[in-house]
Amino acid sequence: MTIEGNKDEADRCIEIAQIAFKMGNTEKAEKFLLKAERLYPTAHAKELLTRVRAAGPSGSVPKRSPPSSPSSEEVRRRKPPHQAPQREYSQDQVDAVRRINTKCKDYYEILGVTKEATDSDIKKAYKKLALQLHPDKNHAPGAAEAFKAIGNAAAILTDPEKRKQYDIRGEEPAPAQHHHHQYYARGFESDLTAEELFNMFFGATAFPGGGPTVYTRRRAREPEPREAHAGIMQLLPILVLVLLSMMSGFFINEPVYSLTANPKYPVPRETDNLKVPYYVKENFHTDYQGSMRRLEMAIEEEYIKNYRESMAWKARNFGDSRQYAEAQKLRTPSCERLKNFNR
Repeated sequence: MTIEGNKDEADRCIEIAQIAFKMGNTEKAEKFLLKAERLYPTAHAKELLTRVRAAGPSGSVPKRSPPSSPSSEEVRRRKPPHQAPQREYSQDQVDAVRRINTKCKDYYEILGVTKEATDSDIKKAYKKLALQLHPDKNHAPGAAEAFKAIGNAAAILTDPEKRKQYDIRGEEPAPAQHHHHQYYARGFESDLTAEELFNMFFGATAFPGGGPTVYTRRRAREPEPREAHAGIMQLLPILVLVLLSMMSGFFINEPVYSLTANPKYPVPRETDNLKVPYYVKENFHTDYQGSMRRLEMAIEEEYIKNYRESMAWKARNFGDSRQYAEAQKLRTPSCERLKNFNR
């Protein structure tokens, strides 16, 4: 028999010996291990033979060593994979998200305002919904999508030109195969992200430490001059876009009227309903393209609020309870509509 043949036979004897040893038959195990040594000596056979002889006479069951502590590798294998903790959310949060994501047909309905809503009404509605739907506070499924939707709605409806275009094109019939989000947002996307718009309203610390979104900058190592230069060059286009967006917002949101005459608003006018006097710029007749009814409603509301606050202040300072009660009776219809909606 060749050397290789002896090796194969020796391996077979070792397998028989291992089985016998496990069954407690040390005599048989020793016999086959000695045979394996004669056919093809190996260190493995010698080691097994030493263990068999140490186990005792034939028929005795070898003592089992106490179970050793599992290694860190075994513990890692047995341990189930880490799962992110499930964040809780209320049914009210789910309903708020579902209303915007599945039920609203246009930007006015998203913010809960009418098409006659003033710029101030829209901003108030956005602020309330943004605090309710921000993903750092609302963990319901779809909250991020709803948060983006209210951001787009506020950005479009507070821009007079975009709002005008939206009012004209927003009522076009939507194709049947499109989701309604694509319908009411078609061609009317904000230049700012939802987070950028939120930070413009609330600043960068609305929810400090409240969730995964981090607004504050952490101090890092001082960059090398070359790295700093490269970083500035990469951020330059973004900074220019943000600056242009902010500048356009300042110009667009400039008031079109004033309740007091001044060099900038020298032309006197009055509202049709309450005959409230107000003043506009000299180019008002040619430049203003919005709804006069909506504008005059805002003027009258601001006038009544200012008048009521003035009367209440005088009543408090002069102790006139009757005048204070009369001041409180003055009505502001738009504010009352928003308050009733919020309930």
